[in-house]
Amino acid sequence: MKIIETTLPGVLVFEPKVFGDARGFFMETWQRERYREAGICHDFVQDNVSSSTKGTLRGLHFQHPRGQGKLVQVYSGAVFDVAVDIRQGSPTFGQWFGVELNGEKRNQMYVPPGFAHGFYVLSDTAMFSYKCTDLYCPATEGGIAWNDPTIGVTWPLDGTPILSDKDTKCGPLAQMPLERLPDLESYA
Repeated sequence: MKIIETTLPGVLVFEPKVFGDARGFFMETWQRERYREAGICHDFVQDNVSSSTKGTLRGLHFQHPRGQGKLVQVYSGAVFDVAVDIRQGSPTFGQWFGVELNGEKRNQMYVPPGFAHGFYVLSDTAMFSYKCTDLYCPATEGGIAWNDPTIGVTWPLDGTPILSDKDTKCGPLAQMPLERLPDLESYA
């Protein structure tokens, strides 16, 4: 497995070993000891799968308290996946990192607790997998506008993105009440 460090501390990209032949392929999507050696020491408690059509943008989502770390991967299709550091006091607060995840490359990204997460679907459809370190908790869920100019994510848009009603109502990071945001000490 190849581990790629990013510009954001704790956000990692993984390129697992894939063993393929004429029958298809085999790969490990998670192996606790190997990922612990890479720095992911959280236990995972919930797995989710979403299916989305081209042009769908989901995010930027987070939970606080009860922050969720996410190991994400695309099983089929392709997305542009983004993590944003929203930990108060972090030297990289408000900065983002993005990478294309796709079903052919089978790469993964780990988004630690204390970060917002979102993705934009590049292919006709995408099957997206989330391995989460805490249960989904609607009472602690938050969202930041996908197009917050202060964060400045460079989404590879092909037209106007398709958003959920909830995501259209998210505001910029600067207008988020401080008590709704995680701090560096809680999620270092």
